[in-house]
Amino acid sequence: MSCAALLDGNCQPKSMSRARQWTDEIENLYRFQQAGYRDEREYRQVKQVELVDRWPETGFVKKLQRRDNTFYYYNRKRECEDKEVRKVKVYAY
Repeated sequence: MSCAALLDGNCQPKSMSRARQWTDEIENLYRFQQAGYRDEREYRQVKQVELVDRWPETGFVKKLQRRDNTFYYYNRKRECEDKEVRKVKVYAY
């Protein structure tokens, strides 16, 4: 059974690679990882939320709640600089 079909939230990534160039997906992963999560899937499991706040114009993540219940607020525009792109982890499930 695939991870998407599991409802218990015990889905672990099978592999990890590093980002090579900036994309919208990498931007959002950067924001989740800055807040202390692997990706949107882990954030939704931990915080028990259906939707993540996003900027309507760009689709980038707008606000995330860290594990210590403080919030990170992000701008509409790109925040992941070129020198930070290689630090972003891309997980495969």
